[in-house]
Amino acid sequence: MDPDSGAKPPEGGASAGMRAEGKPSGKSSRRRKAKRNGKSRPAAQAPRADAAPLAAGAGRPDSNEPDTRARKRKRRRSKSRASQANTLSTETPAVVSEPASSSVEHAAGNEPAGDQPRGRRRKKHRGGRGLQGRPLTQSKAPATAPAKSTTAKSPDGGNRTAHGKDAGAKGGQAASQLHGAAAYKQVPPREDLYAALDLGTNNCRLLIAQPTRPGQFRVVDAFSRIVRLGEGLASTGRLSQDAMDRAVEALRICAGKLANRPIRRMRLIATEACRAATNGEEFLARVKRETGLSLEIIDRETEARLAVSGCSSLVGREARSVVLFDIGGGSSEIAVIRIDENRSSRLANHITHWTSLPVGVVTLSERHGGRDVTDDVFAAMVAEVEGMLAAFECPPVGPSRRAGAEDFYLIGTSGTVTTLAGLHLGLSKYDRRKVDGVWLTDAEVSAMQDRLLSWDFAGRAANPCIGADRADLVLAGCAILEAIRRRWPSPRMRVADRGLREGLLTDMMADDGVWRRIRARRGSGPNRDEGQAETAGHPPAHRGTKG
Repeated sequence: MDPDSGAKPPEGGASAGMRAEGKPSGKSSRRRKAKRNGKSRPAAQAPRADAAPLAAGAGRPDSNEPDTRARKRKRRRSKSRASQANTLSTETPAVVSEPASSSVEHAAGNEPAGDQPRGRRRKKHRGGRGLQGRPLTQSKAPATAPAKSTTAKSPDGGNRTAHGKDAGAKGGQAASQLHGAAAYKQVPPREDLYAALDLGTNNCRLLIAQPTRPGQFRVVDAFSRIVRLGEGLASTGRLSQDAMDRAVEALRICAGKLANRPIRRMRLIATEACRAATNGEEFLARVKRETGLSLEIIDRETEARLAVSGCSSLVGREARSVVLFDIGGGSSEIAVIRIDENRSSRLANHITHWTSLPVGVVTLSERHGGRDVTDDVFAAMVAEVEGMLAAFECPPVGPSRRAGAEDFYLIGTSGTVTTLAGLHLGLSKYDRRKVDGVWLTDAEVSAMQDRLLSWDFAGRAANPCIGADRADLVLAGCAILEAIRRRWPSPRMRVADRGLREGLLTDMMADDGVWRRIRARRGSGPNRDEGQAETAGHPPAHRGTKG
């Protein structure tokens, strides 16, 4: 009795024929029957004279139904793997037209299936599929080998068929289309990169950024180096050869960064040093020849407006009037901002008065000395700046008459105010993310200035927030700040580690309407935070290098 079916095997069947040949059949036959869910199916055997009834179909059921199920399973698997599209398109006709009797022989040579080793037969029937009306040895090879080699990258970024004539033209075309579509989906969209370069009297700074949420951007690359282009300018009126060499070397690095990225739009500016120097235009011509960069000299009014644009997000909704100042190396820009109920999306539109003082940390320290600064030297520097501010005609600006009103304050953007903030926070290493946007009271600013005055040059150079490059400039900046505080007394001041570069980026992105396009692609309006950022026109905090 057959232990699987409970019935006696038929006389003269395939199992009996194999026992007559002396071939092992019991164990493997039971396994094959179990994998076929109890359906009797004879094993392949060599042709013999007394097997005529078997060849006529007496010992094997019709295999059309399992063959159909097999094709459906293979089609489902092919949908999840694009590499099998070519295999399916070329093999399916052969499977449909192949007679059922071909399942008893291999494609290569007419070796009887019954002579195969037991391990090979077991492998063929693994998974309960059986032979299913077609030889697995023909379908296995095309299903695995061409999957890795039917497609290859073409020079234009697409895919091409590697086996050209061997694969059918129709199947090869279908595979190429599938692979091409998959490759297209993996290509990232083109980045809208913007670049801004500011060549000042003391620093050379570069920012490369990509717009993100409305009113904001993400910094992709940044560069900052102290070049002291205006060194000796106050005494000679010309840019020195050493200063120009330092600036050109820094600009070469910036040119390399710009060349390696797909910049959509850039603006490269030069400020006070090139404005005041008699050989400023000659220097910019040299920069064009040696670096390929075309810099424009901007006027002082444009510089003041760019500083306001770069710091506009730091002006809160509660503000009604603000004095924003940018202490540079060769000049200091001051803008008086009055904000009414109808706040513009660009804060620079609310500038009512502005001035540019022809003095900065480099020029003031060269006139009075920056290494050994005594109380008397510091007072002389403050008096000089106060005399310049006295010529600036501007109506009084201050807090409103409401009790407890905090709608007026100062905003400072320069290395001077960021240094004071770093000292106040006690940073062991300068960290822009902690400094940018911090509030300082009037008493805290005075305390930090007194602390700096108590240090000698070596003590200032040893501080990580100052360094040797700024040790002789920081007190000159404090003198300019002190003169501004005396002209516009305020209970608090906000620190901004940003300036002209951020203003350039914000204006370029707003002019191109990139934030409107981003918002349109998302299909919804900005939320409350995004609306505030858009109104302020503010780039977000980024890991820029302190200038």
